[in-house]
Amino acid sequence: MMDNKCTFAILTGGGDAPGLNAVIRGAAKTFLNNGCKVYGSINGFNGLVNGKLEPLDYKRISGILPRGGTILGTTNRDNPFRFAVHNEKGLVFEDRRQMVLDNLKKHNIEALVVIGGDGSLAIGAQLARECGVNVVGCPKTIDNDILGTERTFGFDTAMSAATDAIDRLHTTAESHHRVMVLEVMGRYAGWIALHSGIAGGADVILLPEIPYQIDKVIEKIEARKAAGKSFSIVVVAEGAKPVGGELSVARVVKESFDTIRLGGAGEKVAKAIEEMTGIESRNTTLGYLQRGGTPTAFDRVLATRYGVVAAESCLKGEYNVMMSLQDDQIKAVDLQIAGSGSRNVPLDFELIRVGRELGISFGD
Repeated sequence: MMDNKCTFAILTGGGDAPGLNAVIRGAAKTFLNNGCKVYGSINGFNGLVNGKLEPLDYKRISGILPRGGTILGTTNRDNPFRFAVHNEKGLVFEDRRQMVLDNLKKHNIEALVVIGGDGSLAIGAQLARECGVNVVGCPKTIDNDILGTERTFGFDTAMSAATDAIDRLHTTAESHHRVMVLEVMGRYAGWIALHSGIAGGADVILLPEIPYQIDKVIEKIEARKAAGKSFSIVVVAEGAKPVGGELSVARVVKESFDTIRLGGAGEKVAKAIEEMTGIESRNTTLGYLQRGGTPTAFDRVLATRYGVVAAESCLKGEYNVMMSLQDDQIKAVDLQIAGSGSRNVPLDFELIRVGRELGISFGD
């Protein structure tokens, strides 16, 4: 075990997710209980660039376990290797890695715990690879799409929120004899749509991994109508697109880790259904309601486990790894894996087969 007088830092980067505070608490308490000093980087990598590092003590992390969001703040726009700066020339991007290194050295920080999604973890991996920074990553995203782990914290809470929304839409759909469409998050992966759709009893689930044919969607809705079922529930992942079609893009944010903002897929499907069937159809976009609020018990436990084991890895001097859930055990995998791609729903995934057996249409 490392000298107990070492100093470590924790940051949360990218979009917020339920369970971030549980990771911060788990890691910070483990460091403090082992006699170490620990800092929190304010607003993700921005804090490392601008030297905004605050000490974390027992009082600072008290009571944060059930809280959503992150007490450290976060941003998805401050990549130190491509730091957005507004000057007289407009928006320009500068390499601020040296400022990060200077601030880490100033505070004698031995290693950095990066809690984030694929964008934040990719930056952490680059700091380790190109700058020699000791980094340990914790996989965070409601999308559940990070390579190298079976589950990210935040996903269970988002899935529960989406399932609750489907339950609520059922009553309105049945009462008004409508088709109710629910657009959920997930970027280019359909984990939220698939799990919530199965849990909520959806009739159609459209995933990014399975380009849909609108005729197949209509076929399912018409078949339900012919069987005396006057309503249908359709769950659409924000990254779903028709065969040969394009993604529904809401806007582009140049200075963000992820420049493309998806949105509009559900509205497109609802409009097509109403035009082709004459059945009143309405879309609900769940949006940020999936990312906020109190984390579920599962996410609190998983996030706490990630935080504790990440701190243990630092104390052992085992760096440049990411915490991973595999067979219900937290293990370390190569940090470089995290930012190397997206973990999508396999076409032979059991839940897709289960859905088909239940009669759910995937639009194919």
